[in-house]
Amino acid sequence: MPIVFILHWFTTNKNIKSQNAVLLVASYVFYGWWDWRFLSLIIFSSCIDYFVGIGLGKSNDKRKRKLLVLTSIFINLSLLGFFKYFNFFAESFANAFTLLGKPIEVSRLNIILPVGISFYTFQTLSYTIDIYKQRLEPTLNALSFFAYVSFFPQLVAGPIERASNLLPQFYKKRVFEYDKAVDGMRQVLWGLFKKVVIADNCAQFANQIFENYTNLSGSTLVIGAIFFTFQIYGDFSGYSDIAIGIARFFGFNLMQNFAFPYFSRDIAEFWRRWHISLSTWFRDYVYIPLGGSKGGTWMKIKNTFIIFLVSGFWHGANWTFLVWGFLNACYFLPLILSNRNRNNLNSVAENKVFPSIKELFQIVITFCLVVFGWIFFRAESLDMAFSYIVRMMSISTFMPFQILTPKLQMLYSLWLIIPFIAIEWLQRNQQHALAIASKSKAFRWTAYISVFMLIITFGFFGKNEFIYFQF
Repeated sequence: MPIVFILHWFTTNKNIKSQNAVLLVASYVFYGWWDWRFLSLIIFSSCIDYFVGIGLGKSNDKRKRKLLVLTSIFINLSLLGFFKYFNFFAESFANAFTLLGKPIEVSRLNIILPVGISFYTFQTLSYTIDIYKQRLEPTLNALSFFAYVSFFPQLVAGPIERASNLLPQFYKKRVFEYDKAVDGMRQVLWGLFKKVVIADNCAQFANQIFENYTNLSGSTLVIGAIFFTFQIYGDFSGYSDIAIGIARFFGFNLMQNFAFPYFSRDIAEFWRRWHISLSTWFRDYVYIPLGGSKGGTWMKIKNTFIIFLVSGFWHGANWTFLVWGFLNACYFLPLILSNRNRNNLNSVAENKVFPSIKELFQIVITFCLVVFGWIFFRAESLDMAFSYIVRMMSISTFMPFQILTPKLQMLYSLWLIIPFIAIEWLQRNQQHALAIASKSKAFRWTAYISVFMLIITFGFFGKNEFIYFQF
C-alpha cells in the first residue's frame, strides 16, 4: 500500500489518468495475488457492463434498452450463481429426490469461489440498472470505469459502492488533503483494533465453543453466541473501517457501512445500521421495484420476506443463511403490522449520555434477537443450529459457564468487550469511534497511543481471514 500511495501522489504529476491507471494496476495486482486466474472474471464482468452502459446511453428504444439491462443482469447473476450456488442446487436437487424415495447421484464440481464476487457483481449491476432507470449517465471513460469496479480498498468485502457515488470521483482531479488522510489513518487504526483485538480474540473461543458445543453447558453456548456476535461485528465493520480509511488516503470518500448497529432499539433500526451498503442495495434494486410499501400491509410483508430471503441467500449457499434471513423477516413482522418499522430514525439517547430505561430495554431485547439469529449464521448446518439452540436452552444454562483454554485469554477477551462497547457508545453519533479531530492534541495522541498499545498487547496475529471474504 505505501508503494501505491507514493506512485499515486508523487509520480503522476497529479494527472487524473495516470492516477487512475496506478489504482487500476494496483487493484488488479491486489486481486490477482489471491488467484490470478480470476482476474479474467472481473475484467469480463467489467467489459460487459461497460459496453451495456454505452448501449443503454445510445438507445431510446424501450425493448432494446430492456434487452440490454437484462443481458447485464443475466450474465452477472449467472457467473455469481455458477461459482457460488452450483453445488448447493445440485445437492438440494438430489436430496429432494431422496426424500421422495428415488435417490439419485449428482456430480459435485470442485469450484473455487472467487473472492469478492458477490460484492463487485452488485457494484457493476447498480451501474447498468441506474443507467437503465435514467438515474445515471453512462461513461465512455473505460479507465475510470474499470478502476471503479476493481478499486482495491473495498473490492473483496465492500462497502458495495454505487456508481453514482464512487465513479464520479474517478473523473475529478484529486489533490492530497492532509486532514482527510489523517482521519483515514484514525479509521484504519480503529478498524485494526476491531479486527485483531476484538474479532480475532473472540473468534478463538467462538470457534472452540461451536465446534465442541455437544460437550459444553448451555451457559457456555450463550457465551459462544455472544463471542460470535462481537467477532462478526469486529471483523466485518473492522474491514469496512480499514477500506474507508485507506480510500481516504487516495482522496476518495466511501459510504459508511456500519453505524453502531448493536445500539439499535428495534430490528428495523438494526438493519438501517448494519451492512448499510447491502441493505440499501436490496431496498433500491429489489424492495422498491417489487412495489415497496405502496400496496398495503400484505405487500410490505411479502416484499420484506423476499428481500430477507434473498439477502440470506446472498451470504452463502447453505440453508442456514436462508433460515437466518427468514428469521430476520419474522422479527420485522410485528413492526410492520403495528406500523412502527420507521419509528427509531434518530440516534439513541440523542443529546444525552445515557439511554432511558425504555431505550435500554429496547436495545437489550434487539441485541438478544440478533445474537439468536447469528447462531444460524455461524452454524454449519440446520441440524447443528437447532441442536446448539436446544442445548443452549437446557437447564445447564443456569450453571456457571466453562472457562476454555487459554483461560486468561478468554477472560480478558470478555473484559475487552466492555470498554469497546463504552467507546462506541460515546462515539455513536460519529462516522467512526476515533473521529476525534475536535479534541485537544494531548487527548488525540493519548487515544492513538492507547489503541496502538492495545493492538500490540492484546491483538491476535494468527491466521484469521476476514469472515466476509467467503461471501
